Amino acid sequence: MAKKPEVLHEFREVRYTQNHWDQLQTIRKTALDTIVKLESDRIKPFVYGSVARGDITKSSDIDIIILRPVSSYRIELVLGTPLKRELVQATPSMVLKGHIHLQENTVVTFPLFKLMPREEEFYRWGGLLDSHGLKDNSRVYGVDKRLVLIEPIETGHLEQGVIGHEEEVCRKLGVSLAIAKERVRVLTRRDSVGRTGVYLTRHLDDDENFEAVAKSLQDSDPALRRTIHRRGG
Repeated sequence: MAKKPEVLHEFREVRYTQNHWDQLQTIRKTALDTIVKLESDRIKPFVYGSVARGDITKSSDIDIIILRPVSSYRIELVLGTPLKRELVQATPSMVLKGHIHLQENTVVTFPLFKLMPREEEFYRWGGLLDSHGLKDNSRVYGVDKRLVLIEPIETGHLEQGVIGHEEEVCRKLGVSLAIAKERVRVLTRRDSVGRTGVYLTRHLDDDENFEAVAKSLQDSDPALRRTIHRRGG
């Protein structure tokens, strides 16, 4: 079941059990192993979301993002055989992204063309951590799908509602107020009208590569061509 936006006006403390800490360590080891495989002078991967913040659950995925366009060949060369590969575009105006699904609920995401500043802020909004942070057992601030800011503390985390506190939350995260307004609008609308789905999802067969399929989609979809052109692609 999808998490609904919460209006939370006071701080709430969540204490982690030993089982939680053990699970977090296990999940982060898997994330770090994947990130270390990917890291190079051209590839800078991050883990984002609950694994970066620390507020994982039993169903948490390991979400890894590469924020700059890079050859899919370089990525796939080190990852081994995936469970599936797909191209996803959330809306006609947003970036086309490659998703590589691996074992252990791990998904590696990378853009096929340049991210806009707010698209990059989306990942910082949710919490973003690199290999150094994982090795140091760091946890970062970030907002979950309930629109609740997760603030790590020694015993677990504090929760603060975003709605009504957007400017304060943005200062803590170092992001623009625009991304806060966008996420509040999107998630509160989703709560009232339901999830509407994504604009495009294209599964890739074993003999297809991301760039060739993306080029084919670009040739056949005027909206995608316009989006790439606006980004200087």
